[in-house]
Amino acid sequence: MSGVTGWVDFTRDLTREHATVLAMTATLAHRGPSGEGVWVGGHAALGHRRLAVYDTPEGGQPVAYRPGTDPVAVAVHSGSILNHRELRRELTARGHSFRAGGDTEVLLRAYLEWGASCVDHFEGTFAGGVWDARSEELWLFRDRLGVEPLFYHPTPTGVIFGSELKAILAHPLVDAAIDAEGLCEVLTYSGTPEQGFFHGIHRLRAGHRLRVRADGLTRECYWAVSAQEHVDDFDTTVATIRGLLEESVARNLDADVPVGVLLSGGLDSSAVAALADRALRPAGQRVRTFTVDFRGHEAQFQPNATRGTRDAPYASDVVAHVDADHTFVMLDPAEMADPVVRAAVLRAKDFPTPLGDMNTSLYLLARAVREGASIALTGEAADSLFHGVGWNRTPREANSGTFPWVARGTTPGERHGFPCGLLDPGLLDELDPFAYAERQFRTAIAEAPHLPGSTGEDRHMRELCYVHLTNFMENQNAHTERLFKAVGLQVRMPFCDHRLVQYAYNLPWELQNYDGREKGLLRTAMRDALPTSVIERRKTPYPVTQDAGYARAIRDELAALLDDPAAPVASLLNPAAAKAVLDNPDSLQGGWVRRGDVEMVLQMNAWLRNYHVRLLI
Repeated sequence: MSGVTGWVDFTRDLTREHATVLAMTATLAHRGPSGEGVWVGGHAALGHRRLAVYDTPEGGQPVAYRPGTDPVAVAVHSGSILNHRELRRELTARGHSFRAGGDTEVLLRAYLEWGASCVDHFEGTFAGGVWDARSEELWLFRDRLGVEPLFYHPTPTGVIFGSELKAILAHPLVDAAIDAEGLCEVLTYSGTPEQGFFHGIHRLRAGHRLRVRADGLTRECYWAVSAQEHVDDFDTTVATIRGLLEESVARNLDADVPVGVLLSGGLDSSAVAALADRALRPAGQRVRTFTVDFRGHEAQFQPNATRGTRDAPYASDVVAHVDADHTFVMLDPAEMADPVVRAAVLRAKDFPTPLGDMNTSLYLLARAVREGASIALTGEAADSLFHGVGWNRTPREANSGTFPWVARGTTPGERHGFPCGLLDPGLLDELDPFAYAERQFRTAIAEAPHLPGSTGEDRHMRELCYVHLTNFMENQNAHTERLFKAVGLQVRMPFCDHRLVQYAYNLPWELQNYDGREKGLLRTAMRDALPTSVIERRKTPYPVTQDAGYARAIRDELAALLDDPAAPVASLLNPAAAKAVLDNPDSLQGGWVRRGDVEMVLQMNAWLRNYHVRLLI
């Protein structure tokens, strides 16, 4: 259930605006290949594109409750309410009746029973809204960890909303303009929870709901991590982590369509695969797993400080260990550089990034997985919960006064780092994106909940955990969820279970740092379920190609851009820096970080042109 749009206007008759909402909904066709639905009332209109996950024949949206001729309430949502079967039984006992078997009708009936607090009862990843015709108000909501996206644009007389930015930008009242703060957000990867990049567009923050009435908008937090004393001993802590993750994996396997697991051979995805196997095995089912690799990668691979090993051997160890039904997805680096594929990635995300082949390869992987599954489980968020990222353990980055992932992209004494290396220095001085990131970091850590008297390293590491849950996860979700939904594949992240998140957030650093390495607790919790090779493997990021042909293709694209007098990004460039890249082709070899500055410029150029972006700087 994959894409929602809507428009509320308390001064218009929206029954005349069916075409507008239909056009907004059509932009999300990739998210919902199973069907389309639009409902239009007097002051509200809702649209939906469907990816069938539950009750595949009958689960269309929007869903309306009509005790008479006119609807009392109408609902749309994207994602999956994983406990919808239990809620259905509870609501039936309370006197509600159901027409279909999906989770959207459960959502609607839950709203009729509990009002806006219905979201407190939901488990899973979800985003959407309910129009209440009785009170003439709209409620929008987003899941606790923000896996499902939702953006909104307030108007003087209501609101326009959608699962993706493109749905809002399709509305004739919305201008694709970006101001200095929005551009800084693009350039820094800060992941500011409310930032929607385009001027006047906001992200609905994870764990929040928004009420829209004629007298204005009101945002409410219904869930956030809280500080609680951790009282469990080591063995109980390990057992609790294992138990919570087992329960989450089992819940995330619930669907009426095929489910697979993305398997990198790293600890996180391997844990999900192993626990999925244990959940499926009693019913005689094998877990389906998928691993990405690149043609020629085995011969070309050169280990470095970031990626010491290839994924394939470790993934093979897990496959043999659990007897998975496995597919190696072999990608051609030439296809990853294909302008058509790169344009599809930009269209999926709606804003430029420097991730280059990390984006295109994930998109192509998702497209291949979609041939065998409608849902993919991943190991994402484990690094945020258990300090698995290297920058949290590197003093220069962890103590930088900004987001550690932003600090990693700079060198000491440098104010404008990755991915700004080809941009005009005067523009960067005016924008000062690094100062923007520092401000957002200070705002974020000021929100982090602590126990009274919390000080020193324990306090600081909890702050870093918090900004990963709030800001870094916004980045990760925008990366994975959008690229998966671009091919009609739903992503589920078992590590995003709010009970597991709450428990991990309150682990003292002494426990988090068990064994003196990243994710020591998770390694211990999974030791009996995984091969020793995987348990002992050092953290390795998502793979990138080291193919020289890909780097040449990117260089050629940059050369063509510099020769194009109509290139929209030209006024933002530092021509000398760009020419230096062309004069030194080897500068693009060795991985995505070296290519990142070029990738960002290429993406920005396409973004400015294709989205008709107006710069307010």
